[in-house]
Amino acid sequence: MNINYEINRLISFGLQHHMIEEADLLYAANKIIDILRVPSFEYEAVELPSMENPSEILGAILDYAASNGVLECDSVDHRDLLDTKIMDCLMPRPSEVIKTFNNLHAQNPEEATKYYYDLSKASNYIRVSRVAKNLSWKTTTLYGDLDITINLSKPEKDPKAIAMAKSLPSSNYPKCLLCKENVGYAGTLNHPARQNHRIIPLELTNEEWFLQYSPYVYYNEHCIVLKGAHEPMKISRLTFERLLQFVDQFKHYFLGSNADLPIVGGSILTHDHFQGGAYQFAMETAPILKTLNVLNFKDVEVGFVNWPLSVLRLKGENRERLVELGEIILNTWRQYSDEALGIFAHTDGVPHNTITPIARFKNGKYELDLVLRNNRTSDEHPDGIYHPHAHLHHLKKENIGLIEVMGLAVLPGRLKDELEVVKQAPVARDANMLEEAGLEKHLPWLNEMLTRYESVAADEAMSVIETEVGKKFVEILECCGVYKLTDEGLEGIQRFINTINRSL
Repeated sequence: MNINYEINRLISFGLQHHMIEEADLLYAANKIIDILRVPSFEYEAVELPSMENPSEILGAILDYAASNGVLECDSVDHRDLLDTKIMDCLMPRPSEVIKTFNNLHAQNPEEATKYYYDLSKASNYIRVSRVAKNLSWKTTTLYGDLDITINLSKPEKDPKAIAMAKSLPSSNYPKCLLCKENVGYAGTLNHPARQNHRIIPLELTNEEWFLQYSPYVYYNEHCIVLKGAHEPMKISRLTFERLLQFVDQFKHYFLGSNADLPIVGGSILTHDHFQGGAYQFAMETAPILKTLNVLNFKDVEVGFVNWPLSVLRLKGENRERLVELGEIILNTWRQYSDEALGIFAHTDGVPHNTITPIARFKNGKYELDLVLRNNRTSDEHPDGIYHPHAHLHHLKKENIGLIEVMGLAVLPGRLKDELEVVKQAPVARDANMLEEAGLEKHLPWLNEMLTRYESVAADEAMSVIETEVGKKFVEILECCGVYKLTDEGLEGIQRFINTINRSL
């Protein structure tokens, strides 16, 4: 391998993506050769094809590092730490990124986010090559076209790296993966390197917040908006204000929050944050099933959305009015019970009711979707009454968070191999195939398919399986709906609105 050539390729990539300028060329090269312990360097102009990210070049450089003793261990974790350190040599300083972003935002917010998103991919902070490994498809349902993703972007931990990580001293710096202190952090075997990470400061509700992208983008421009202070998730009036203030600044993005209670909340409840981006989920286009009238809020359109989860959609030109009504709905819902429908706000002093909110700006109006959530458990449903029920755990047992709520299933990576086996069973019409593979958990699902399909051709099998996974995702979402889309459910949501009206 010609390491001089590979370094020149990386330098050319940095120039191509405006990460560095000609004047930075030798400076960046010298930093890279220092990391790689290369004794000398000669610059050569390299013509590169258009490349979105540098993963191919970095792969070659990492192979060199592994064969020349630069890597302590040739594991995924060690390679990630090293390639992030290398990419930092090409990165503009945080102040430069912020300045460029703000200048572009003043002219056109869409240009600002495009610049920042492209930089996040070019820097390899978003590992595009890994994200591309995810299996994704759409399934047409009664609720629109739902997105299905089998998450394969997070690599398996190397056993050697796991063993080495155990000997590392514990640290609470940064406190979590979302803290602003991650910017430029070298990382450890227990914490990802973030030297190529840059964040954009924002002001929301007169507080310090930051914009960044998710390293594991599940949809276009999947962004995270995080609080400057390490504080736990809490849904409140301030949440609605922040969401609507953000979409006022970035009208081409939606922004939403996970709920703030276990089971119905997201994976990180310890740090207040939101998720958004430039993507239209099926929930956004779902029609209003029932128009609702709230006293003293004639200027706000309120509707119950035709969606498997229970969504109240607020629309209006005045965002403060949406915040005001959102607060009333939230406070009422936190204390609301409907025994006839099995809805209890508290049991033994433990709160169960909260909201998953999503904000948008569309057609000159602000939209605030308030998804009513309840995390109560029972003997029949120990993982949660409004949670994927046990017969669906063969596909997904994890929390239904913001992304799933909007209509994108993020399914575990194990399903890639499991579905390859499952797809053969309806073709052969042989349940033993699953038993032999140790996949008995999928047998009830297979039996459903065998009754539904008289025959399945081999070349159609995966398409059938994808469709059936989509149908199961619908069931998963329907499990999570507090008010079902039935006459009984519609009467229940009207009772809730009546309770609000009586309080006004």
